[in-house]
Amino acid sequence: MAEETVFGKIVSGEIPVEILAETDRVIAFPDISPQAPVHFLVIPKSTAYADVTELAAGDPETLAEMVAVAKRLAGELANGEFRLIFNNGASAGQTVFHVHAHVLAGELEERSLVGS
Repeated sequence: MAEETVFGKIVSGEIPVEILAETDRVIAFPDISPQAPVHFLVIPKSTAYADVTELAAGDPETLAEMVAVAKRLAGELANGEFRLIFNNGASAGQTVFHVHAHVLAGELEERSLVGS
């Protein structure tokens, strides 16, 4: 990934966040603009992948770990049921080009995930 992103700064510790979970490969933290009662992001620590298709092709193990962390946290923070959303590309609403998963649980509000 050539361009530095806010998520890269979070991974490096330059921008502090409340870390909900962390492994060797991924971290999870609350979304700054929640769209549901439970809304957090799971991102890889690697800055090499701009979107989920790049990650799936280049490092499927990290993608699987992102899903596992999402499931575990949804079990802890909600009833274990959740939505897992990857915006892939600008026209799909992706504004930060460091692959990230939105995890939403609880009753959803009637808003879009634009700006995600």
